[in-house]
Amino acid sequence: MDSLPTAADLITRAERLVVLTGAGMSAESGVPTFRDALTGLWARYDAEALATPEAFERDPALVWGWYEWRRELVERVHPNAGHRAVARRDCTLITQNVDDLHERAGSKDVIHLHGSLFAPRCSACHQPAADVPGGTVEQEAADGAAIGVANRAAGGVADGAADRRAGEAAGGAVGEGGPRTPPACVYCASPVRPGVVWFGEQLPVAAFERAVEVAARADVLITVGTSGQVYPAAEIPQVTAKRGGAVIQVNPQPTPLDPFCAINLRGTAAEVLPEIIR
Repeated sequence: MDSLPTAADLITRAERLVVLTGAGMSAESGVPTFRDALTGLWARYDAEALATPEAFERDPALVWGWYEWRRELVERVHPNAGHRAVARRDCTLITQNVDDLHERAGSKDVIHLHGSLFAPRCSACHQPAADVPGGTVEQEAADGAAIGVANRAAGGVADGAADRRAGEAAGGAVGEGGPRTPPACVYCASPVRPGVVWFGEQLPVAAFERAVEVAARADVLITVGTSGQVYPAAEIPQVTAKRGGAVIQVNPQPTPLDPFCAINLRGTAAEVLPEIIR
């Protein structure tokens, strides 16, 4: 913990601060990874059965129902002390999470690398569908299916989702949901799809390019609650380190990013961030 004052001093003096957050950031609010949300009637499915374009094409009601259930559960949880600490500081925030907890905590400049549960779009023409439930957070790029940065394997779905326990803790049990027919696009009448990045899809071009740009110019980058194993997001702290910026990692466990970090703080977001962001 001797590194806490050093980290706090670096952050205080930083003119260009960037914060990168992963699933661990929202875990303390009751938002586990999407695999952990496969409970109840959803336990019969695996992640790739629900998180691919092919799955949505085969059974849009099944996939839409699962994501709507997750979105409604996320709405019942609240930002934690880590979210609020980051929101107090002028910074650019890059998140791998698909919830809206950073925005609800007050952060203004948020880049969603993996999309958002709250930014549904048309599955055909890709127009944002802001008039359907959950369509309130503007996505960094509405053309999420456009040519972008390759994001195969686990890279595109390091997203968060609240489970039944989180909903109950927030003030009432949440039903397990089930298949729901997605709304039709108002432009072309095709089914509206969740605004997240699925397995086999590419990251939104504008979001990733801007994330790399701000990381390259950062004096200090704080990486919080990310495993450092999901690419290309894991490259972002390395960009800062290679350009001479200081990388501060907040994570309970060691990660592959350790060698690139000037300071490694072992702890959770809610524990550590209020101590170092003043």
